[in-house]
Amino acid sequence: MDPATITLLLLLFAIIMFVWERIPLALTAMIVCVALVLTGVLDAGEAFDGFVNSNVILFVDMFIIGGALFQTGMAAKIGGLVTRFARTERQLVVAIMLITGLMSGFLSNTGTAAVLIPVVIGIAARSGFARSRLLMPIVFAAAMGGNLSLIGAPGNMIAQAALQESGLSFGFFEYGLVGLPILLAGILFVATIGFRLLPDHKVEEMAVDSQTAATAAVPQWKKSASLVVLVVTILCMIFEAQIGIRLHITGAIGAIVLILLGVISEEQAYRSIDAKTIFLFGGILSLATAMEKTGAGQVIAETVLGVTGPETPMFVFLLVIFLLAVVMTNFMSNTATTALLVPISLSISAQIGADPRAVLMATVIGGSLAYATPIGMPANVMVLGPGRYTFMDYTKAGLPLILVSTVVAMILLPILFPFFP
Repeated sequence: MDPATITLLLLLFAIIMFVWERIPLALTAMIVCVALVLTGVLDAGEAFDGFVNSNVILFVDMFIIGGALFQTGMAAKIGGLVTRFARTERQLVVAIMLITGLMSGFLSNTGTAAVLIPVVIGIAARSGFARSRLLMPIVFAAAMGGNLSLIGAPGNMIAQAALQESGLSFGFFEYGLVGLPILLAGILFVATIGFRLLPDHKVEEMAVDSQTAATAAVPQWKKSASLVVLVVTILCMIFEAQIGIRLHITGAIGAIVLILLGVISEEQAYRSIDAKTIFLFGGILSLATAMEKTGAGQVIAETVLGVTGPETPMFVFLLVIFLLAVVMTNFMSNTATTALLVPISLSISAQIGADPRAVLMATVIGGSLAYATPIGMPANVMVLGPGRYTFMDYTKAGLPLILVSTVVAMILLPILFPFFP
């Protein structure tokens, strides 16, 4: 059996097991990872490379920084400030999505989620609302906000680099012409119809009174230090390009400073790391690597696109390319999906004589709709443990949001970026 077929079979196995959930998601990811080695599709170095992926390191960094925010009681304080202005659960969801979406437009969506997750958990503890209903809107808004600017998501820059080779380019806020309406429509949907679809899992939280009592003895300088480190970390992430320090390195510096200062102990730092997130993300990255290496991803793309012919109407071409990106991004990382589809999309645009900017815009926007599975983008995995989510939680809340985003995109893309201007 050739490697591409093995990879596709393991992808099918992963999808079935993720939906069925008879064994833990992280265990499924590790089974796939090991199977790719045993079948010779990947060598051990390639298969386990995901565990030293920069996003995994960022997860660890931000778990520790978030842990310091909790241990000192600062997260509860921040939550108290927010809940003064957003008193109902619905208002909190809208406020959280708006803040996340705007931050994600200029900071990476993973970095935005990493920074806000501990703050939102503090808000949940302070307000008494279920954290599972507040955390999922973060990842939805982070994905949508990534399309507000050229630097909002890695896929945006991948498409820009490919486009520049043909002498064309996207403006800094051009993605936002479609991305901003999707974000606003998404917030409106989640605050109304989608509000009932948010999972409601009871996670045992320390009562606010007990938490306040437990942190009352914490020196004020430790509380202040935890907040200062978080704010400085955010600023350094926003200006990543200017200071030349990668996100995960910035996070690591923040975590190290907190431990060295004694704001959080080494033992507390270890306990704050969610191992489930690390094993799920690190393990499943091997499947994305295999899909790229063996050409399995390209087989899927070419098979789907093969159903269209030269006489296919422009709108159908647009819809097929868009939906292909949507489906693939929910089972590969959104960055890997865009990287895979960009050259294919450029080839299609050349074959049918379409504007490459229009085809790439459809690819990038479609590739950002990773709402329906926990593996579509790193931020989805980050809330899996804290929210006690199942695979189907993402599907039930995410699929309707994908439908809303698709409708908005299908209205705007033909008008703003026609294939044949």
